[in-house]
Amino acid sequence: MAIVTGASQGIGRATARRLARDFSALALVARNEEHLQEAARQAKSIGAESLVLALDLREPAATEKVVNDALACFGRIDALVNIAGAVPQIDLFEMTDVEWDDGMALKFHGACRLTIKAWDAWKASKGSVVLLSGLAAWDPKPGFAAVAATNAAINALAKAFAEQGIEDGVQVNSVSPGAVMTGRRQSFFEKRAPAHNLTVEEANKKYPEESGISRFGAPEEIADLLAFLVSPSAKWLTGASLRMDGGEFKGI
Repeated sequence: MAIVTGASQGIGRATARRLARDFSALALVARNEEHLQEAARQAKSIGAESLVLALDLREPAATEKVVNDALACFGRIDALVNIAGAVPQIDLFEMTDVEWDDGMALKFHGACRLTIKAWDAWKASKGSVVLLSGLAAWDPKPGFAAVAATNAAINALAKAFAEQGIEDGVQVNSVSPGAVMTGRRQSFFEKRAPAHNLTVEEANKKYPEESGISRFGAPEEIADLLAFLVSPSAKWLTGASLRMDGGEFKGI
């Protein structure tokens, strides 16, 4: 079975649908139960049973419940795809300590706690873990300081887990998506476009052109990569930070 956090929308829900083709059971975790139930219905239509866990992974007790309930329900855990975490896009010089802490609480600390809590289960199943980072880690900007810092920390965390995983038989990688068109990104353009005297349609067209990419990515494309990383075909791939960004960042 596989755990998918952030499974209620966007890349998380697309990943739940994709993994429903490969796993007979899923544990779907996010804060919005209504959206999670819809994700579970979609997974069931593909063939996977789902355990729905409407929890806030910023709370330490939530991590323990995810692992305990998954093991009680399914008896083992084979994979974790950790996608949960919205980090505020606030200028570096304007962010408060509270906003910094909140940005790290879910995406970094939640992922770290969950991976540690389930480590014995990964060892038993020779399992796979993928932590979702983001392109800002590779190209930090003042307006996305928290996003960049948190994502860079995720990449480092995944490599540290991977080092231990070589000894314990646990595969760990991170993935940094580029500009994927999700509901969250669409809302961002709807709020920011008027400030630049653009329509939403103009903003949607302008960003790929300015970023040197042909188009936005789709959540399903990231989901396919995540599914590969927790598949038997990728077992020798560990400790990697993979970018999927349409060529926006052309570093090596």
